[in-house]
Amino acid sequence: MGAVVRRPVAFIAALVLFAEAVGIVIINMVLGTVVKNQDMSLAGTDPGVMSKGTWVLGGVSGLFLVLCGVLLLLAGIRDRAPGRIARIVLICCAVIHGVLGALTVGLVGWTAFVLMMVVLGLIVLTLVAYGSAGQEPATVAEPEQPAAPAPA
Repeated sequence: MGAVVRRPVAFIAALVLFAEAVGIVIINMVLGTVVKNQDMSLAGTDPGVMSKGTWVLGGVSGLFLVLCGVLLLLAGIRDRAPGRIARIVLICCAVIHGVLGALTVGLVGWTAFVLMMVVLGLIVLTLVAYGSAGQEPATVAEPEQPAAPAPA
């Protein structure tokens, strides 16, 4: 797969992860606020602690998605494969999207599942398109020019 496909896919995946990070933070803020305003406990758990835990989870999840988006954006800008640590982070992000996609089918519905699989596909396509970190993208070898005739 050439740079014609690699770079746009990396940029699109980065933008999607940035948008997802904003969405996750907003959803967790709303959920945390609802839990706090309900003033109900779950098996004796303090609602304030549950609310703060939800806010922290939203912040950490948002930061992780932004990190993954930045890694994909850098790969697209440099047009080079992400390094070893960056690949591990992106693979973890892909696995998380796969697991959450499987959970969303029953909890949210097929539309959410499809969206999670699209994000998973973008991350995996970027990783596969760039190959491993040790390999440089394949270049087309130039044909050799015939030697000039020797002067007589």
